[in-house]
Amino acid sequence: MEPMAKLLLCCGASVAIYKACDLASKLTQAGHTVKTVMTPAAAELISPQLFEAVTGQSASVSEFGPARRGAMDHIQLGQWADLILVAPASADLIGRLAHGLAGDLVTTAILACPKERPRVLCPAMNPGMLAQPSVQRNLKQLGSDGWTVVQPEAGHMACGDDGLGRLPEPATLVLRVAEFLRP
Repeated sequence: MEPMAKLLLCCGASVAIYKACDLASKLTQAGHTVKTVMTPAAAELISPQLFEAVTGQSASVSEFGPARRGAMDHIQLGQWADLILVAPASADLIGRLAHGLAGDLVTTAILACPKERPRVLCPAMNPGMLAQPSVQRNLKQLGSDGWTVVQPEAGHMACGDDGLGRLPEPATLVLRVAEFLRP
């Protein structure tokens, strides 16, 4: 079976990253080719090797050092992707994307992706962080820039708080990805 779409899963540092592994697995099972890029802080929470195990594709944190796969990994990844999916999107990653900052493989690969390709952002953070005016401004800016922002769910958070900020369940996000890929 030929892959349905080439998806670049971009992971920020959020406790919700454990759901991103399940998401990557479910997207692969649905027939998509999924490559993962992670911020360095995200790689402190979970190993890129777990994403490689569930997708059978590369998972990268940096385009420098011994794990380097090519001279311009960020360009190759950005141009390869049919869709960019940022899940989980931390407050830090959202802010850097909203301001066009490119200081790691995640942000440079996203900037290298042709602007007409779908870009989907899934915020996941503490309710108090999500409610901050600066975070809301950055999300609004990304929406104006053509990103689709998937609203987080309400519920109990890992920090013990309750409220809006949970990454939607992987099965829900798989269905949303299918919607974004329809012609």
